[in-house]
Amino acid sequence: MYTSQLRDHEIRGELRFHESGHGFTNIEITNARARATISTYAGQVLSYRPNSCRDDLLFLGNRAHYEDGKAIKGGIPVCWPWFGADPDGAGRPAHGFVRTRQWETGGSESLADGSTRVVMRLTDTGETRKIWPHPFRLCLEITVGDSLRVALVTHNTGDSSITISQALHTYFRVGDVSKVRVLGLDGTEYLDKVANFARKTQSGPVTVEGEVDRIYTGVSGDLLIDDASLARRIRITTRGSGTAVVWNPWIEIAAGMADLDDDDYRKMICVETANAGPETIEIAAGGKYRLEAEYTVEA
Repeated sequence: MYTSQLRDHEIRGELRFHESGHGFTNIEITNARARATISTYAGQVLSYRPNSCRDDLLFLGNRAHYEDGKAIKGGIPVCWPWFGADPDGAGRPAHGFVRTRQWETGGSESLADGSTRVVMRLTDTGETRKIWPHPFRLCLEITVGDSLRVALVTHNTGDSSITISQALHTYFRVGDVSKVRVLGLDGTEYLDKVANFARKTQSGPVTVEGEVDRIYTGVSGDLLIDDASLARRIRITTRGSGTAVVWNPWIEIAAGMADLDDDDYRKMICVETANAGPETIEIAAGGKYRLEAEYTVEA
Protein backbone atom coordinates (compact mmCIF):
# COMPACT_ATOMS: atom_id res chain seq x y z
CA MET A 1 0.00 0.00 0.00
CA TYR A 2 1.28 3.47 -0.91
CA THR A 3 2.08 5.47 2.23
CA SER A 4 3.70 8.77 3.20
CA GLN A 5 6.74 6.78 4.33
CA LEU A 6 7.21 5.54 0.75
CA ARG A 7 6.84 9.10 -0.52
CA ASP A 8 10.00 9.98 1.42
CA HIS A 9 11.95 7.66 -0.90
CA GLU A 10 10.67 9.14 -4.15
CA ILE A 11 13.08 11.03 -6.41
CA ARG A 12 11.42 13.69 -8.53
CA GLY A 13 11.46 12.81 -12.21
CA GLU A 14 13.35 9.56 -11.51
CA LEU A 15 11.70 7.26 -8.98
CA ARG A 16 8.07 7.03 -7.94
CA PHE A 17 5.75 4.60 -6.17
CA HIS A 18 2.34 3.72 -7.49
CA GLU A 19 -0.40 1.19 -6.90
CA SER A 20 -0.46 -1.44 -9.62
CA GLY A 21 -3.73 -2.62 -11.07
CA HIS A 22 -3.30 -5.80 -9.00
CA GLY A 23 -3.28 -4.08 -5.61
CA PHE A 24 0.48 -4.22 -5.07
CA THR A 25 2.80 -1.23 -4.84
CA ASN A 26 5.43 -0.90 -7.57
CA ILE A 27 8.55 1.22 -7.77
CA GLU A 28 8.90 2.83 -11.20
CA ILE A 29 12.37 4.07 -12.18
CA THR A 30 13.08 6.18 -15.25
CA ASN A 31 16.52 7.73 -15.47
CA ALA A 32 18.99 8.79 -18.15
CA ARG A 33 20.19 5.20 -18.53
CA ALA A 34 17.22 2.85 -18.25
CA ARG A 35 13.71 2.05 -17.07
CA ALA A 36 12.72 -0.51 -14.45
CA THR A 37 9.78 -1.73 -12.38
CA ILE A 38 10.20 -3.30 -8.94
CA SER A 39 7.42 -4.85 -6.87
CA THR A 40 7.61 -4.17 -3.14
CA TYR A 41 5.76 -7.49 -2.80
CA ALA A 42 8.54 -10.09 -3.00
CA GLY A 43 11.19 -7.39 -3.48
CA GLN A 44 11.07 -8.48 -7.10
CA VAL A 45 12.43 -6.72 -10.18
CA LEU A 46 9.70 -7.17 -12.80
CA SER A 47 11.10 -5.20 -15.74
CA TYR A 48 14.38 -3.66 -16.86
CA ARG A 49 15.19 -2.06 -20.18
CA PRO A 50 18.33 -0.02 -20.81
CA ASN A 51 17.87 2.88 -23.21
CA SER A 52 20.21 1.16 -25.66
CA CYS A 53 17.87 -1.83 -25.96
CA ARG A 54 14.54 -2.25 -27.76
CA ASP A 55 13.30 -5.22 -25.72
CA ASP A 56 13.01 -5.83 -22.01
CA LEU A 57 15.79 -7.86 -20.45
CA LEU A 58 13.27 -9.77 -18.32
CA PHE A 59 10.34 -12.05 -19.05
CA LEU A 60 7.09 -11.54 -17.12
CA GLY A 61 4.12 -13.78 -17.85
CA ASN A 62 0.83 -12.19 -18.88
CA ARG A 63 -0.92 -14.67 -16.58
CA ALA A 64 1.38 -14.17 -13.60
CA HIS A 65 -0.33 -14.33 -10.21
CA TYR A 66 -0.54 -11.08 -8.21
CA GLU A 67 -1.95 -12.40 -4.98
CA ASP A 68 -0.74 -12.59 -1.38
CA GLY A 69 0.88 -15.93 -0.72
CA LYS A 70 1.65 -16.66 -4.38
CA ALA A 71 4.88 -16.10 -6.29
CA ILE A 72 4.98 -13.80 -9.32
CA LYS A 73 6.06 -15.75 -12.42
CA GLY A 74 8.80 -13.71 -14.06
CA GLY A 75 11.33 -10.99 -13.40
CA ILE A 76 13.82 -11.83 -10.64
CA PRO A 77 12.20 -13.79 -7.78
CA VAL A 78 14.36 -14.23 -4.67
CA CYS A 79 14.72 -17.84 -3.49
CA TRP A 80 15.74 -17.92 0.19
CA PRO A 81 16.64 -19.46 2.67
CA TRP A 82 16.55 -22.56 0.53
CA PHE A 83 16.52 -23.26 -3.18
CA GLY A 84 14.25 -25.97 -4.58
CA ALA A 85 12.25 -28.35 -2.43
CA ASP A 86 12.10 -28.04 1.35
CA PRO A 87 15.48 -29.45 2.47
CA ASP A 88 13.87 -30.93 5.61
CA GLY A 89 10.96 -32.52 3.76
CA ALA A 90 8.54 -30.76 6.11
CA GLY A 91 6.16 -29.57 3.41
CA ARG A 92 7.31 -25.97 3.42
CA PRO A 93 7.06 -24.07 0.12
CA ALA A 94 9.63 -24.64 -2.62
CA HIS A 95 12.28 -21.92 -2.92
CA GLY A 96 11.66 -20.60 0.59
CA PHE A 97 9.24 -17.95 1.76
CA VAL A 98 10.62 -14.47 0.99
CA ARG A 99 9.23 -14.33 -2.56
CA THR A 100 5.73 -14.25 -1.06
CA ARG A 101 6.36 -11.55 1.54
CA GLN A 102 5.97 -7.79 1.51
CA TRP A 103 9.37 -6.06 1.64
CA GLU A 104 9.94 -2.53 2.89
CA THR A 105 11.91 0.18 1.13
CA GLY A 106 15.04 1.01 3.06
CA GLY A 107 16.43 3.80 0.89
CA SER A 108 16.92 5.24 -2.60
CA GLU A 109 19.49 7.50 -4.23
CA SER A 110 20.65 8.95 -7.52
CA LEU A 111 24.22 7.97 -8.35
CA ALA A 112 26.84 10.10 -10.07
CA ASP A 113 26.88 7.89 -13.19
CA GLY A 114 23.14 8.45 -13.81
CA SER A 115 22.05 5.17 -12.19
CA THR A 116 19.40 4.82 -9.49
CA ARG A 117 19.86 2.64 -6.42
CA VAL A 118 17.08 1.19 -4.26
CA VAL A 119 17.46 -0.89 -1.10
CA MET A 120 14.70 -3.30 -0.05
CA ARG A 121 14.62 -4.94 3.39
CA LEU A 122 12.97 -7.91 5.05
CA THR A 123 13.37 -9.08 8.65
CA ASP A 124 12.15 -12.07 10.60
CA THR A 125 8.77 -12.04 12.31
CA GLY A 126 6.81 -14.42 14.47
CA GLU A 127 5.24 -15.76 11.29
CA THR A 128 8.55 -16.42 9.52
CA ARG A 129 10.04 -18.07 12.63
CA LYS A 130 7.24 -20.64 12.51
CA ILE A 131 8.48 -21.54 9.02
CA TRP A 132 12.23 -21.13 9.62
CA PRO A 133 13.22 -20.61 13.27
CA HIS A 134 16.08 -18.13 12.85
CA PRO A 135 16.50 -14.35 13.22
CA PHE A 136 17.68 -12.60 10.06
CA ARG A 137 17.74 -9.39 8.08
CA LEU A 138 17.82 -9.38 4.28
CA CYS A 139 18.90 -6.42 2.18
CA LEU A 140 18.27 -6.40 -1.55
CA GLU A 141 20.31 -3.74 -3.33
CA ILE A 142 19.05 -2.93 -6.84
CA THR A 143 20.98 -0.55 -9.10
CA VAL A 144 19.36 0.49 -12.38
CA GLY A 145 21.66 1.97 -15.01
CA ASP A 146 23.44 0.88 -18.19
CA SER A 147 23.46 -2.51 -16.49
CA LEU A 148 21.19 -4.00 -13.83
CA ARG A 149 22.92 -4.95 -10.58
CA VAL A 150 21.17 -6.98 -7.91
CA ALA A 151 22.79 -7.96 -4.59
CA LEU A 152 21.16 -10.07 -1.89
CA VAL A 153 22.83 -9.60 1.51
CA THR A 154 21.94 -11.99 4.33
CA HIS A 155 22.59 -10.76 7.88
CA ASN A 156 22.52 -13.41 10.59
CA THR A 157 21.14 -11.47 13.55
CA GLY A 158 20.93 -14.52 15.80
CA ASP A 159 23.38 -16.01 18.30
CA SER A 160 24.10 -19.23 16.38
CA SER A 161 25.22 -20.01 12.84
CA ILE A 162 22.75 -20.61 10.02
CA THR A 163 23.04 -22.58 6.78
CA ILE A 164 21.24 -21.43 3.65
CA SER A 165 20.92 -22.04 -0.06
CA GLN A 166 19.56 -19.29 -2.31
CA ALA A 167 19.11 -17.95 -5.82
CA LEU A 168 18.27 -14.94 -7.92
CA HIS A 169 15.79 -16.87 -10.08
CA THR A 170 16.07 -14.62 -13.14
CA TYR A 171 13.66 -15.04 -16.07
CA PHE A 172 15.21 -13.65 -19.25
CA ARG A 173 13.11 -12.65 -22.25
CA VAL A 174 14.25 -14.28 -25.49
CA GLY A 175 12.95 -14.21 -29.06
CA ASP A 176 12.87 -17.99 -29.58
CA VAL A 177 14.39 -20.27 -26.94
CA SER A 178 15.20 -22.93 -29.55
CA LYS A 179 17.70 -20.47 -31.07
CA VAL A 180 19.31 -19.47 -27.77
CA ARG A 181 22.74 -20.60 -26.60
CA VAL A 182 24.05 -20.21 -23.06
CA LEU A 183 27.82 -19.82 -23.18
CA GLY A 184 30.40 -20.20 -20.41
CA LEU A 185 29.46 -23.63 -19.03
CA ASP A 186 31.37 -25.91 -21.41
CA GLY A 187 33.10 -28.64 -19.41
CA THR A 188 31.12 -27.85 -16.23
CA GLU A 189 29.51 -30.63 -14.21
CA TYR A 190 25.79 -30.42 -13.51
CA LEU A 191 22.98 -32.24 -11.76
CA ASP A 192 20.24 -33.06 -14.27
CA LYS A 193 16.93 -32.85 -12.42
CA VAL A 194 15.08 -34.14 -15.49
CA ALA A 195 17.16 -37.34 -15.23
CA ASN A 196 16.65 -37.86 -11.48
CA PHE A 197 19.63 -35.67 -10.54
CA ALA A 198 22.12 -37.66 -12.62
CA ARG A 199 25.56 -36.04 -12.65
CA LYS A 200 26.65 -35.03 -16.15
CA THR A 201 29.20 -32.78 -17.85
CA GLN A 202 28.24 -29.98 -20.22
CA SER A 203 29.66 -30.23 -23.74
CA GLY A 204 29.58 -27.00 -25.74
CA PRO A 205 26.88 -24.33 -25.32
CA VAL A 206 23.67 -25.06 -23.44
CA THR A 207 20.76 -25.28 -25.87
CA VAL A 208 17.06 -25.96 -25.28
CA GLU A 209 15.36 -28.70 -27.29
CA GLY A 210 13.14 -30.03 -24.51
CA GLU A 211 12.68 -29.60 -20.76
CA VAL A 212 15.88 -28.29 -19.14
CA ASP A 213 16.39 -28.20 -15.35
CA ARG A 214 20.05 -28.28 -14.37
CA ILE A 215 22.19 -27.24 -11.42
CA TYR A 216 25.71 -26.42 -12.65
CA THR A 217 28.40 -26.67 -9.97
CA GLY A 218 31.85 -25.14 -9.68
CA VAL A 219 30.90 -22.29 -12.00
CA SER A 220 33.41 -19.49 -12.52
CA GLY A 221 33.57 -16.63 -15.00
CA ASP A 222 30.85 -14.77 -16.86
CA LEU A 223 27.92 -16.46 -18.59
CA LEU A 224 26.43 -15.23 -21.86
CA ILE A 225 22.91 -15.73 -23.20
CA ASP A 226 23.34 -15.57 -26.98
CA ASP A 227 19.89 -14.74 -28.40
CA ALA A 228 19.95 -14.82 -32.20
CA SER A 229 16.26 -13.90 -32.57
CA LEU A 230 16.62 -10.63 -30.65
CA ALA A 231 20.17 -10.06 -31.99
CA ARG A 232 21.65 -9.53 -28.54
CA ARG A 233 23.75 -11.12 -25.86
CA ILE A 234 23.13 -10.83 -22.13
CA ARG A 235 26.26 -11.00 -20.00
CA ILE A 236 25.87 -12.32 -16.45
CA THR A 237 28.64 -11.42 -14.01
CA THR A 238 28.39 -12.86 -10.51
CA ARG A 239 30.02 -12.64 -7.11
CA GLY A 240 29.53 -14.93 -4.14
CA SER A 241 28.16 -17.74 -6.31
CA GLY A 242 29.60 -21.05 -7.50
CA THR A 243 26.32 -22.39 -8.87
CA ALA A 244 24.26 -21.62 -11.96
CA VAL A 245 20.79 -23.01 -12.61
CA VAL A 246 19.38 -23.23 -16.14
CA TRP A 247 15.66 -23.92 -16.51
CA ASN A 248 13.03 -24.02 -19.22
CA PRO A 249 9.79 -25.98 -18.64
CA TRP A 250 9.16 -26.78 -22.33
CA ILE A 251 5.78 -27.67 -23.80
CA GLU A 252 3.99 -30.05 -21.42
CA ILE A 253 4.97 -28.47 -18.11
CA ALA A 254 4.27 -24.93 -19.39
CA ALA A 255 0.82 -26.05 -20.54
CA GLY A 256 0.08 -27.28 -17.03
CA MET A 257 1.06 -24.02 -15.33
CA ALA A 258 -1.85 -21.69 -14.62
CA ASP A 259 0.43 -18.64 -14.62
CA LEU A 260 2.00 -19.28 -18.05
CA ASP A 261 0.48 -19.12 -21.51
CA ASP A 262 1.01 -22.34 -23.44
CA ASP A 263 3.67 -20.81 -25.68
CA ASP A 264 5.49 -18.79 -23.00
CA TYR A 265 8.20 -21.44 -22.76
CA ARG A 266 9.47 -20.19 -26.13
CA LYS A 267 9.84 -16.62 -24.85
CA MET A 268 11.93 -17.22 -21.72
CA ILE A 269 14.91 -18.93 -20.20
CA CYS A 270 15.99 -18.89 -16.57
CA VAL A 271 19.72 -18.60 -15.90
CA GLU A 272 19.98 -18.26 -12.15
CA THR A 273 22.77 -17.01 -9.91
CA ALA A 274 22.73 -19.35 -6.94
CA ASN A 275 24.24 -21.18 -4.03
CA ALA A 276 22.36 -24.44 -4.51
CA GLY A 277 22.69 -28.20 -4.87
CA PRO A 278 25.87 -29.22 -3.04
CA GLU A 279 26.81 -25.56 -2.45
CA THR A 280 25.40 -24.25 0.82
CA ILE A 281 26.44 -21.16 2.76
CA GLU A 282 27.10 -21.15 6.50
CA ILE A 283 26.89 -17.73 8.14
CA ALA A 284 28.25 -17.29 11.65
CA ALA A 285 26.28 -15.49 14.35
CA GLY A 286 26.43 -11.78 13.63
CA GLY A 287 27.89 -12.42 10.17
CA LYS A 288 26.66 -11.67 6.66
CA TYR A 289 26.90 -13.04 3.13
CA ARG A 290 26.57 -11.22 -0.21
CA LEU A 291 25.28 -12.81 -3.43
CA GLU A 292 25.48 -10.50 -6.44
CA ALA A 293 24.66 -10.55 -10.15
CA GLU A 294 25.11 -7.93 -12.85
CA TYR A 295 23.24 -8.14 -16.16
CA THR A 296 24.50 -6.27 -19.21
CA VAL A 297 22.90 -6.28 -22.67
CA GLU A 298 25.35 -6.46 -25.55
CA ALA A 299 24.53 -6.06 -29.23
